[in-house]
Amino acid sequence: MDDLMSVVDWSRAQFALTAMYHWLFVPLTLGISVIVAIMETIYYRTRSQRWLAITKFWMRLFGINFAIGVATGIILEFEFGTNWSNYSWFVGDIFGAPLAIEGILAFFMESTFIAVMFFGWKKVSAGFHLASTWLTALGATISALWILVANAWMQYPVGMEFDPAQMRNVMVSFADVALSPVAVHKFFHTVLSGWVLASVFVIGVSCWFLLKKRNMPMAIDSIKVAGWTGLAGILITLWTGDGSAVDVARVQPMKLAAMEGLNRGQCGQAITAFGILNPSWTPENGEDEFLFDISIPKGLSFLATHDVDAFVPGIYDLIDGIELTQEGDTVRTESYAERIAIGRTAHEALRAYDAASVAGDQSAMDSARAVLKENYRYFGYGYLDTPEEAIPPVAVTFYTFHLMVTFGGYLLLFIVAMLVLAYKKPAILEKRWLQWVGMLSIAAVYVCSQCGWLTAEFGRQPWIIQDIMPTKAAVSSISTSTVVITFSMFAILFTLLLVAEVGIMVRQISKGSKTDYETLTD
Repeated sequence: MDDLMSVVDWSRAQFALTAMYHWLFVPLTLGISVIVAIMETIYYRTRSQRWLAITKFWMRLFGINFAIGVATGIILEFEFGTNWSNYSWFVGDIFGAPLAIEGILAFFMESTFIAVMFFGWKKVSAGFHLASTWLTALGATISALWILVANAWMQYPVGMEFDPAQMRNVMVSFADVALSPVAVHKFFHTVLSGWVLASVFVIGVSCWFLLKKRNMPMAIDSIKVAGWTGLAGILITLWTGDGSAVDVARVQPMKLAAMEGLNRGQCGQAITAFGILNPSWTPENGEDEFLFDISIPKGLSFLATHDVDAFVPGIYDLIDGIELTQEGDTVRTESYAERIAIGRTAHEALRAYDAASVAGDQSAMDSARAVLKENYRYFGYGYLDTPEEAIPPVAVTFYTFHLMVTFGGYLLLFIVAMLVLAYKKPAILEKRWLQWVGMLSIAAVYVCSQCGWLTAEFGRQPWIIQDIMPTKAAVSSISTSTVVITFSMFAILFTLLLVAEVGIMVRQISKGSKTDYETLTD
């Protein structure tokens, strides 16, 4: 068992490493492709050589980032087969479908039109080139859509049925998988947050131009385009974040409780705006849950249900079997101890079905199938030893969520301020302290983006498929040493790729700053 847990832990660490590095590149690709397409649209309408040069400058940075993102993304998908083969077999019929669509449709769409985007300037008409640039942005967005559909299904498994004859889940409704509210909210929230990240990146690089007093009009124009894109992105991100919160309260209440560090809930539950968890708190010692906190009265009840007086269950309420229904009503349901018993009943029924199948006893097979179907909803709990195993890492989930919210609020103010100054008071943008704020905000938006991903993934532990399969049941039968070696290799490789990307981008930015965009003739 110790070796199994070591394999699980190292496999999780390797996947997290790959995903976090990959997520450094994906949001910038999603957002900057849209910004570049808008800039090229301005060029197409004005036929200004100045705007053509500005478009090509940001397009080069997009291309560098896109290439590195593809490299890490391919490795990420391979890891499902190498490190999580039990998972891949168990749900490959469902999980593989959106990934196959992403590869066949979206990725080929991107790779086709990105070639025209970079190498077709003098080979195709201006209109066709503009269409290729927009289709590249659309392809990246569609690619993200199907990956996020797959991820959302893991957190809210719908549209499937377990087939004991195959010992795996099969898809029964593609529409339920693709159009679940969790998938829809996750798609818009994630993609539009990429617009925010790219917007802040463009504004930050433009602030460097201003700091160096190079191509200042070009920098201000770039801030305007990025600012509008980022403002649209962050407003829609906030709206979809509200929808996501309702989804989490409904289908992953334990995640919501961990996000708020909420051990026992109440009606009219406050939300913690800022807090420091008490690491010595236990259900028995009666200490305060927080060493320090600032709360908004009834805020969590409103966030989770849009009813300020609604009950929101905490971690130990959920373990005891108190939850919210799909309609937002408080009900007493199965406790986690009862779910473990139900899950083990489902396991026993599956073993009975297998034995009856070998013996050719159809009556026993039908009986076992009926018991399995009745108890399958908690199949994953049968792998757990105690109810406490179903509690995610509360501290990590709590702090990453609150960092995401804090930085998100800052970024909204930052984007609005930079947009207003670019139009109304461009002279203020020449202040050195403001330029440094702009450049340092690039780090802030990356921290915000990574914290969002960590909240989503840590908060659903121990599940790789919510309520159906924990991570310890999904891992491949491989040695710990093998995973340690590949983890080390990937850590070195991805770090080198990141260093290479940053170095190449810095050189391109420096080179681009030496071009005098204002002397280009139209």
